[in-house]
Amino acid sequence: MIITRSISLTNFVVASSALGFQVFVLYPWHNKLSDDFDQLKKEHLRVLQTIERNQKHATMKSDRDNNH
Repeated sequence: MIITRSISLTNFVVASSALGFQVFVLYPWHNKLSDDFDQLKKEHLRVLQTIERNQKHATMKSDRDNNH
């Protein structure tokens, strides 16, 4: 009886600790990572648009230089 109760109590403590870790550590960390990834996506799109604009300007300039 004492062994069974101690195993049950140990199981409860481990499960409660795991749940607390998930709620108070992993979940906020997940939200921060999601926000950081969203910012990274926006920055990546901005860089790609800048590169695309620069390539268009370079193409237009080389076309003008070749026509003259």
